[in-house]
Amino acid sequence: MSSQDAASAEPVRLQTERGPIACVYHEGKSGAGGVVFVGGTDGGFDGPANAIYAALAGDLLADGMSSLRLDFRLHVAPGDVEEGTHDILAGVAFLKEKGTGRIGLVGHSYGGAVVINAAAFSREVDAVVTLSTQTAGTALAPRIAPRPLLLVHGELDRRLPPACSRYVYERAGEPKELLILKGAKHSLRQRREELRQLLRDWLVARLRPAE
Repeated sequence: MSSQDAASAEPVRLQTERGPIACVYHEGKSGAGGVVFVGGTDGGFDGPANAIYAALAGDLLADGMSSLRLDFRLHVAPGDVEEGTHDILAGVAFLKEKGTGRIGLVGHSYGGAVVINAAAFSREVDAVVTLSTQTAGTALAPRIAPRPLLLVHGELDRRLPPACSRYVYERAGEPKELLILKGAKHSLRQRREELRQLLRDWLVARLRPAE
C-alpha cells in the first residue's frame, strides 16, 4: 500500500437490514467518479493481483475519484450472488450519499458475477469491470447495456477458464470489451502492472463527469 493510499483510507461500516458491511473508503472530490471494488468468496479489501485494489484506490484518488473497497458479509463457497448484490448496492448508495458522480463496479471471480447482477438492478451504476469472472449468476449481463462492460481474464486460469468471460461477453450487449491476458492465472498477478494501468485508464475515461 502506498503512503498516499494509507493516508486516504478510512474504515467504514455500512449498517443494513441484513447486517453490517465492512469497507475501506477513499474520499475523492465531490461530483467526481467513484468505484466499488469487491473480491471473491474469500472476501477482503485488497482484491487479486497482489492487492491491486489498494493500489488502484491511490491511483484513482490522484484523479479526484473516490473508492470503496468492500468486504462481503458472507464468506462462503459457492458464493451467494443475491447476498453479494445486496452488499454492493449498499456501497453504491453510500457513494451517492457522499456526493460521488458516476460510479463503476469492479469484481473478481465470484465478485464478477455480483457486480454484473448489481448493475442490472441499479441505474446508479455507470460502468462494470469483471476480473476472472465465474458464469454462475451472470444471466442478467444483457441488462448492463448501454453502459460499458469490460471483462478481463487470464489465459492460464485453471480455476475459472477464459471461456467463462467469453461466455458472458457473447451474451452481453454493446459497448463491451474482452481482454485475455497472456501468461496470467486466476489472480492475474502475473500481469499486475499492466492490469493496474489498464483499469485506471479505463475507469477514469468512463467515469468522468458528464460535460
